[in-house]
Amino acid sequence: MAGSSEGEAGAQGGVVALMRRWLEALAHERRASPKTVEAYGRDLRQFLDFRALHSPLRQAADLTALKPADIRAFLAARREAEVGNRSLARQIAALRGFARFLEGETGLRCEALFAIRAPKAPRSLPRPVAATPARAMCDADTVEDGAREPWIASRDAAVLALLYGCGLRISEALALTGRDVSAIEAGRIMVIGKGGRSRGLPVIAQVAQAIRLYLSQCPYAPKPEEALFRGARGGPLSPRIVQATMARLRGVLGLPDSATPHALRHAFATHLLARGGDLRAIQELLGHASLSTTQIYTAVDQARLIEAYRNAHPRA
Repeated sequence: MAGSSEGEAGAQGGVVALMRRWLEALAHERRASPKTVEAYGRDLRQFLDFRALHSPLRQAADLTALKPADIRAFLAARREAEVGNRSLARQIAALRGFARFLEGETGLRCEALFAIRAPKAPRSLPRPVAATPARAMCDADTVEDGAREPWIASRDAAVLALLYGCGLRISEALALTGRDVSAIEAGRIMVIGKGGRSRGLPVIAQVAQAIRLYLSQCPYAPKPEEALFRGARGGPLSPRIVQATMARLRGVLGLPDSATPHALRHAFATHLLARGGDLRAIQELLGHASLSTTQIYTAVDQARLIEAYRNAHPRA
């Protein structure tokens, strides 16, 4: 019995080892975000756990024996667990990504994963923060709550100013270092976004001023290799702190739950577009690989126009 158990563990380890190598490749070679790697790993483990109830996938070759009905059964089980189409579509994307990795590593192809149609996820429109509250969030006086040191309010306002004024993702803003201070003063920074793609961004005067105010008050002068934005104890600032600040500001400014740090990046794009910004230029500023990703903001702008029409037109 002991020998049989060891044999099964070794066989199962083949798939597990491949999964780990795939996740490492996603993180280091494809430079996927930590959240993406975590989600894809969870998706694949859920599928392997589901198959273990019926016919465990031990060797890589076991994946090639899967039928489309096996994939549909997994999707049906996830639907029974009240998982929505968006999450199901991501799970299929994760499984197909692993299958492509498997084919590249072993030459084995899992046809079943490519023979079914992934659930169509509804594409929800971004919900940007309106211009007035977005500007207020970039002001240290608005962020100040009286419970913390003044430099912390200036820090949070500077981070939010980068999200709204430059269209940065929160991870991109928090990845800036002391080395970037001179570039900020010069009015142009380089950031590395998804997929390791770098892009240059103009820094408007208001954003530079917010960062300048933060640096003048911060007790931790960042060295070139150190994080620009620091926590209360001097370590790199956590995105959770920025999210908590945003949650508090939602209450102060009477904003909905959709007003997240990422909604400021949406606001950057929609407000540029509303003022006649070129879609291709906005694509470059946001760091989107495909124009189709940026085009969703045209739908946001049209929706706002229609809403304004309905609110203002006497016969609407």
